[in-house]
Amino acid sequence: MSASAHGHTPAAWTGVIIAFIGFIVAGMAVVAATPWLFWVGIALTLASAVIGKAMQMAGLGKRPATSGH
Repeated sequence: MSASAHGHTPAAWTGVIIAFIGFIVAGMAVVAATPWLFWVGIALTLASAVIGKAMQMAGLGKRPATSGH
């Protein structure tokens, strides 16, 4: 495993899980021909980026690398 811990943070996992649920909801809505549910899935997918960034800013994401200079 790399020392950078790329993506192994609560913020990353939460964002990915919410996005995945949004994709599933939107996909089910397309199959069921339910436009309002499709947009709920899209909203969840977009919200995942906002939630992930908010969690990162709250200290639950990857910390910036410190340079050795």
